[in-house]
Amino acid sequence: MTSPEAFPELPSVAPQLRAQRRRASLTLEAAAGAAGLSPAHLSRLETGQRQPSLPMLLALARIYGTTVSELLGETAVDRDAVVRAADMEPTEAGGWTYFQAGAAGRGMQALRVQVPHGSQGDIVRVHPGEEWLYVLKGRLRLRLGDTTHRLGPGDSAHFDSLTPHRIAAQDPDGVELLFVHTLLQSPTATLCLGPIPGEMP
Repeated sequence: MTSPEAFPELPSVAPQLRAQRRRASLTLEAAAGAAGLSPAHLSRLETGQRQPSLPMLLALARIYGTTVSELLGETAVDRDAVVRAADMEPTEAGGWTYFQAGAAGRGMQALRVQVPHGSQGDIVRVHPGEEWLYVLKGRLRLRLGDTTHRLGPGDSAHFDSLTPHRIAAQDPDGVELLFVHTLLQSPTATLCLGPIPGEMP
């Protein structure tokens, strides 16, 4: 079993996961079911025995009505309209590197994300809300329902998050993108994680 010390970049995520779940008045079983996880898996995340991926953090943030930043124990000094590049600290989760590109406590969350090749595997996501992404560097494969789109630098996509979707970096060097999604401030908001039939072409 991997020890929590193996993930020094996420020192506070385990207690925050438990605290946010309790704040949302959800049992371990209810929260795990909403996220498409087993209670045992969520328990390991809450005790620091497993490291959550960024998609999983996004799922739990929506379910708990909070943000990824709060799950990671980050606190914003204020809600300035401007976020300076020098103030964007990188955070790693499940192989993804992301930079908070917007203020906390808003109705949307904006991230600059670096997705390594093959990091998302067969994860498919379905949840209420909207997502918008813009490719900065590299090539992205975006699967929306039964259709696969290939996006290059300068391309963007804006879609209803209830459409089953997953993303993957097409190039070995990964892909860098801007990512904006709506935050549903309700513990009933769900995001399901799980395999979908077939391989992405």
